[in-house]
Amino acid sequence: MDFDREQILAAFLAESEEGLQLVEQRVIAAEADSHDPGALDDIFRVAHTIKGNAALLEFKELAGFAHVVEDLLDNLRGKQLTISNEVVSMILGAVDAFRALLLGASEGRDRLDSTQEDLKARIACTVAGAKMHHELAVAGEVHSPVAVAVSTNQGDRYRTLRVEVSKLDKMLNLSGEISIIQGRLRRMIEELFVNQSRQNVVEMHQESERLHKELQEQIMGARMVPIEPLFQHLVRAVRDISQSQNKLARLEVAGGDVEVDTRVLEHLRDPLLHMIRNAVDHGIETPQKRVAGQKNACGLLRLTACHIAGNIVIQLSDDGAGFNRKRILEKAVAAGLVQDGEKLSDSEVLRLVFNSGFSTAATVTELSGRGVGMDIVKRNIESLRGSIDVQSAEGVGSTFTLRLPLTLAIIEGFSVKSGTETYVIPLESISECLDLPQEYIECETGGVISLRGEPLPFVRLSDALGNRGSSCKRQSIIVLQYDGGRAGLAVDELLGESQAIIKPLDRLFQKVPDVSGSTILGDGRVALILDITTLMRGAIAAKTTSVN
Repeated sequence: MDFDREQILAAFLAESEEGLQLVEQRVIAAEADSHDPGALDDIFRVAHTIKGNAALLEFKELAGFAHVVEDLLDNLRGKQLTISNEVVSMILGAVDAFRALLLGASEGRDRLDSTQEDLKARIACTVAGAKMHHELAVAGEVHSPVAVAVSTNQGDRYRTLRVEVSKLDKMLNLSGEISIIQGRLRRMIEELFVNQSRQNVVEMHQESERLHKELQEQIMGARMVPIEPLFQHLVRAVRDISQSQNKLARLEVAGGDVEVDTRVLEHLRDPLLHMIRNAVDHGIETPQKRVAGQKNACGLLRLTACHIAGNIVIQLSDDGAGFNRKRILEKAVAAGLVQDGEKLSDSEVLRLVFNSGFSTAATVTELSGRGVGMDIVKRNIESLRGSIDVQSAEGVGSTFTLRLPLTLAIIEGFSVKSGTETYVIPLESISECLDLPQEYIECETGGVISLRGEPLPFVRLSDALGNRGSSCKRQSIIVLQYDGGRAGLAVDELLGESQAIIKPLDRLFQKVPDVSGSTILGDGRVALILDITTLMRGAIAAKTTSVN
């Protein structure tokens, strides 16, 4: 019977990755609690499934490796082997090998490298030794067979439908196009009908818009995935990193059922992993120091997620040494980031760790200390239209808080006009709008105004983007929140709120500064979506430089 090999291969890779994530989760849990036989059954089933599917697709080397791992797990189920740190490390190493072998086999490279051959031989040797030891132990004795509990079937609870993200992207794009057409149609209808029938047509169009919005929400829901797989991957990372640093640390997770857009999830892995590396390397003390400081020898990291006001909020906290305020200031003065004797608040001091090249590490380790990392973390979070904040108490620990949008596909935007062009500003960046005082209208660049007795620096959007100045006699200021502070952006006209479907920039324009994407307006024209953080940071830095 003919079959689509590519389709079966894609399903095999997706199913295998889900299984390997389960193995990581279950084997780390089994290390802490080895009395759950159901965990071993679940892990064994994953290896058995990979072996069977690999054999079906004629990946002989992959199937052979899976067979050896299956033998190891079978010995654990049969009590010939016990869960130990060494065995857990061996299984986790096999998970990493499986991922590499699956990728290689899918690309036509079904072979083991020297490291994977060594691991395979070590697993086979462990299995052979366990069998020999067991045979010697039971020689001359008769034992009843060991009863192994079988985990119950989860039924439909975990049934999923795999949908290619490209298909969802296409559906979302089409819904965006429909939205644009509807906006144009509404204006045409309102201009066309001037009699009593106009109201009926408008009401029908409004109903169409309601149904379209519901469709859009359903499509967005299909893109949402739980954050738990990423969190469980980081549980494994904490175990591996702490062992490499001769420390004891564990990660507690909460809120794994919180859902986020799959695109956001893809870009979260690296920032969270780097923050965890820093927490274990710099924050968590050695067991000896922790005991001397009347702490548990094992450090604790907590990773939580929740939905707040249309955003996802992720917090990573540790009970380590915290940030050393004095050392941060010394390093900042030496690097020329602050003036000696300058008074800074605690939050301002902690924000210094996000500067490029900044590090308080006394020595360089394989994990950190070169001053490369937290600035990239912040940049990556901001590229997701998010923000990062840090709080710390010396000797108690630190907490990083990430605030991110639920989706990267749609934003609630605020349209403004500068010159002849329309721009969109993410609504979450705006705190309020007000008229620009008349005495500042003729000012070509910017200045400082008083906002309820507080100074508010502002720049003109036209000046920040390098456009020609405006001749409007009435202008407005948008008060923006960024980098923990606020500043004003002067524009010619406020056009109001609207939902914007984000269109990615063409490859040729992806490095254009101050712009994060584009959208299509109701009249069919293209508007640029502004990256407020980089725009304001660059504009204010340019003004400071020109003044100096």
